[in-house]
Amino acid sequence: MTTAHDLTLVALGTPHEQYAEPGGLSLALAGAEAIDLLGSGALALDGDRMVPGPQRPEGETLLDRAAAALVRREPYETVEHWLWRRGPGLAAAYVDELERSALLARPRPKRHGFWPKPARTDWADSPARRDAEARVASCEPVLVGLLAATNRQDTSAWNREDGQADDAVTTVLAAVGEAVTQLEAARLRRAIENDAFDNIWRA
Repeated sequence: MTTAHDLTLVALGTPHEQYAEPGGLSLALAGAEAIDLLGSGALALDGDRMVPGPQRPEGETLLDRAAAALVRREPYETVEHWLWRRGPGLAAAYVDELERSALLARPRPKRHGFWPKPARTDWADSPARRDAEARVASCEPVLVGLLAATNRQDTSAWNREDGQADDAVTTVLAAVGEAVTQLEAARLRRAIENDAFDNIWRA
């Protein structure tokens, strides 16, 4: 299982009011893929530039696609650009993959967008899900950092001092947090503009 798979499993297991918004989660998943590629040696960072390494199949469909999608021409792309390019639709892609592999199983077809209904019991228990939740419970810095970056998970009670991410991972986590903040700001602007437009027509 990849970090992106674990992130998806944990996000689906949260109460409905804490659900990560799909766009923000997609950005975090793109960051998770970058972190796993860093860990495998398929990627290195030069500042915030993503320098691809040797192409070696990881054995995970979506992660292999991520590796194949890396820009292999100088000056290479920034982590921020990667998040916005790779992220769109990624949350739905991971949900679909987990369902196809039977790592997520719902007893009846209920959907809220691409999300399941909020009840945790809609999702069958699995070793993969328990492993993902154990990773969070142990305050593993990468997964906790990605969850915190979605701005929907309250991670304040988790002690993250037990483990620190390295500089490259920290760069990715910071970029994810900034990208999610930009996305939320854009969504807020649109909501304000739509409200203003509706008020004009009601006036």
